Amino acid sequence: MGDGLKNKMITGLVWSTFNVFGVQFIQLLVGIFLARILHVEEFGQIGILFFFVGISTVLIDGGFGQALIRKKEATHVDFSTMFYINFLLSIAIYLILFFATPSIVTFFNLPTLTTPARVLFLSIIVFSFYFIQQTQLTKKLNFKANALVNISSIMISAIVALSLAYKGYGIWVLVFQQLSFHTSKALIFPFFLHWKPSLNFSWNFVRESWKFSIGIFGQSLLNVIFTNIYTLLIGKFDTVRNVGYYTQANKYSETVNVASNSILSAGTFPIFAQIQDDQPRLLRIYRRLVSSVSMLTFPLAIFLIVAAEPLIITLITAKWLESVMLFQLLIVSNLFYPIYTININILNARGDSKKSFKLEIFKRLIIILSIAATFSFGIKIMLVGLILANFSAFAFSMLLIKKSIVHYIRHQVLDIATTMVLSVFLGAVVFFINFTNYSSFIKLILEAVSFGLLYIIAVRFIFKDKWMEAQSAILKKISSF
Repeated sequence: MGDGLKNKMITGLVWSTFNVFGVQFIQLLVGIFLARILHVEEFGQIGILFFFVGISTVLIDGGFGQALIRKKEATHVDFSTMFYINFLLSIAIYLILFFATPSIVTFFNLPTLTTPARVLFLSIIVFSFYFIQQTQLTKKLNFKANALVNISSIMISAIVALSLAYKGYGIWVLVFQQLSFHTSKALIFPFFLHWKPSLNFSWNFVRESWKFSIGIFGQSLLNVIFTNIYTLLIGKFDTVRNVGYYTQANKYSETVNVASNSILSAGTFPIFAQIQDDQPRLLRIYRRLVSSVSMLTFPLAIFLIVAAEPLIITLITAKWLESVMLFQLLIVSNLFYPIYTININILNARGDSKKSFKLEIFKRLIIILSIAATFSFGIKIMLVGLILANFSAFAFSMLLIKKSIVHYIRHQVLDIATTMVLSVFLGAVVFFINFTNYSSFIKLILEAVSFGLLYIIAVRFIFKDKWMEAQSAILKKISSF
């Protein structure tokens, strides 16, 4: 890997890591306080509404954001064109949702949410004001600016949420937390990128990018729908309280999964796009990245499964105990998701977005079949079906990677097998701490320290090259200060 590109990739991943984990850390802290103050039902109510916000932002993007990143010579007119499309779509979508809100809240039997929903949906319009600036900074590999904007915005929204929570504003806390986050981003981005749209519009850009964008759009749309499908099913056919338990479990599992996914998407896709035609180089970078990512994500996932109960009780009290098994099942279902994300990014960077879209279709079809087969048995069995669907999709992605960059299945398995076996073994050893009579907090500390120390010792002797490389990188960073 060339020094320039390697440095860009490392810098991008570092700032993407700071961005995502910084945001997730602040959200985690705020979420702990809010979970202790607010009712379970209020989290269930907002969880249902978030689906409509999520699907709206995907419609506004339309896959053209990644098309702009991938286009080697994107012009000011191209960005201006997308800004006007984004803004007009956001207005149209908000008006549709505004008038559809009474029907939405009636469908889910939430009659008191009409006004909160209409206020929350304003964030859709605000999103369109900063999306293009965010895309431009990503294209320029300026992950530092994106990180600073996100961290600043999440801190402002945290202050707003906590202030309202202590004053007893109920569900409005979660509404204004979301709205203040998007508004802050729209106000802060201009300080990092002085950009204004020109009075020009290019249909040529739309026509040229549509074939690539439709695949990205399809993937994103399916992701939002199927990420929220269990929330919607529980909300319609079960109680709002159970929606609250599920959304809380999902939020904590996504703290890990979305964090790693966001880092890898933001930090690797632009790099892959730059070397998309150099297959041998792409393969070398891919293998190193997969190996490194698995060494971070596998042990973390296994630890969270083992320590789920003391973790939940310690953080948000025993009133959320019903979320524990849901949390564990969700962690298992996304065990291979970081590597799956890398596979998707490789395919998209090489212009195979249609293949990655077909992969997503395959994955969703299996999920639908699993839901149909397990729906009558309850949410826990439905999540077992989700595990099988996600594992099957990952296996299929390995086949596509084999064809795209000539990376044999056996080698793909070997790149992650050692870390997986080691993580499961250490998890089994530490799991017995759960049977002691200590408090949940003490159990959590003992499990964290034991697992962490054992894993570090194992890495030191099993992955000597990785250990030396990491040690060298840390010493180099320290000496640079």
